[in-house]
Amino acid sequence: MGRQGSPVDEGRAGRLREIASNVFGWDTLLPEQLTAMEWVLDGEDVLVVMPTGSGKSAVYQVPALMLSGPVVVVSPLLALQRDQIAGLPDDDRVPGAVAVNSDLDATTTEAAWQAVDRGEARFLYLSPEQLAKEEVAERLAAARPCLLVVDEAQCVSSWGHDFRPDYLRLAQAVRRLGRPPVLALTATAAPPVRREIIERLGMRRPRLMVTGFDRPNIRLEACRFQSEDDRRRSVIERAAAEPKPGIVYAASRKDCEYYARELGSLGLAAERFHAGLRACERARIHDAFLSGAADVVVATSAFGMGIDKEDVRFVLHASLPGSLDAYYQEIGRCGRDGRPALAVLCHRPQDTGMQTYFAGRAPSPGTVSDVAEAVHDHQGEAAGLDGLREETGLSRNRVTAAVNLLEEADAVATGDDGQVRPVPGVSAGQAAEQATEAAQAHRRTDRSRVDMARAFAETTGCRRRFLLGYFGEEYVPPCGNCDRCEEDRSGQEDTEPAAHPDAASYPVGSEVRHKEWGEGTVLSQDPDRITVLFDQAGYHTLSLAALAGRHGLLTVLRRPGDQRSAP
Repeated sequence: MGRQGSPVDEGRAGRLREIASNVFGWDTLLPEQLTAMEWVLDGEDVLVVMPTGSGKSAVYQVPALMLSGPVVVVSPLLALQRDQIAGLPDDDRVPGAVAVNSDLDATTTEAAWQAVDRGEARFLYLSPEQLAKEEVAERLAAARPCLLVVDEAQCVSSWGHDFRPDYLRLAQAVRRLGRPPVLALTATAAPPVRREIIERLGMRRPRLMVTGFDRPNIRLEACRFQSEDDRRRSVIERAAAEPKPGIVYAASRKDCEYYARELGSLGLAAERFHAGLRACERARIHDAFLSGAADVVVATSAFGMGIDKEDVRFVLHASLPGSLDAYYQEIGRCGRDGRPALAVLCHRPQDTGMQTYFAGRAPSPGTVSDVAEAVHDHQGEAAGLDGLREETGLSRNRVTAAVNLLEEADAVATGDDGQVRPVPGVSAGQAAEQATEAAQAHRRTDRSRVDMARAFAETTGCRRRFLLGYFGEEYVPPCGNCDRCEEDRSGQEDTEPAAHPDAASYPVGSEVRHKEWGEGTVLSQDPDRITVLFDQAGYHTLSLAALAGRHGLLTVLRRPGDQRSAP
């Protein structure tokens, strides 16, 4: 998937360091940053996976001064776009930056485009929904962007399949812009998510830069509760007692309001943050947190993305997260200054049902069928998404999500002009059936991600080993900074089982084939079991003893470092 980098050009590297220091005020560049910048300047597609706070944005900001055209940055949240623009140094040598989004009036939007056209603005920030608009794509194509950056690229996988389907249309948008190089940036992406990002963005033999996932200064804890009242009491007491500032992640808007109210009654400067608030109120809370005016923000999952705040001392989850990808990203918002920080997960068995419900969101079979028939009603002629929306009476999001599924099932295709056409030989009924099967596969994978989050919460071994193993990084316990390792150190019986003789047969990263579940990738390994993400069946944890007793049940196709898969 990724490729080894070529030797660094010292002359060009020196120029990059000079720009970083003189223009942006950064005395040093990490070797990983510098290598990724070299790849960008080489015109390569690049996927960068670095922890929160490691300077991912520098990978495009610094090279931008050595590129010849505008840099388009796809960013998921308006607040994040605002922060990214405001965070640029106030220096005449720094390229200008503008945003195009739904909060701007026509005059401001036109002024932003004029700044891009005149070369006054080198950075253009927008959302995937903006990029999907016909007029935006045409104007951008005329500006001839030299680089397209997808910030928070994990959203392609985590949001693209349900409520923000335009994330899965970015590959088509890239083609319409003349296929500039693509740089994808994320702080959290397990190997399967990396593969999906590359596939969904249409990246061509991308360079891959992945740094270590371990954040040893963050203590990992999880607490299981049978009673909701007990959990609520514990969340409030812990959030009140821990050093500030901190973030509490809650499952619903109602819970955000409840916890913020209760913490406020204790005299804390507590704020709630969720999508039900007006944009101006969300901006106020966002600014209060950054300035230190808020002790605690109780929020749903979107809060904190891209926030540049180093001194967050704790992240407390008041319910089970939807995946370990989301959990890792959220806890990564604390302890960015390297000082001790705390991540606590408070969960109940009933949480799984709620997260499984959220994981099952997808277009209904009826929606997919209506869109498939609308495409075929054109009898081979092209259909645009807006036209399909008018013909079906469905919302734009539903139409886009259905088209994405139909494309994934190879039942329709989108041309470089953005128009959707049926694939010859596939009827509307067949197209709908194939797309529904693809949706069911996504549901299985998403629900199994919930199972992995629950397994992390209930593990009896080192939490750090479990979490890092999920991201394909081997770790030898004990970590000395999680509740499980602390229990072992305090004299409790060691719960880590003895290593099975076949433990070395399935190294992390191996591609395997199961007789029933098909092909997959080994994500993590414990002494007596492995966890595999299967392409069609999702995540499964397999006992090594059971595998040893059933010869041929699981076959290794390729181990890490092998050049090609076995037949």
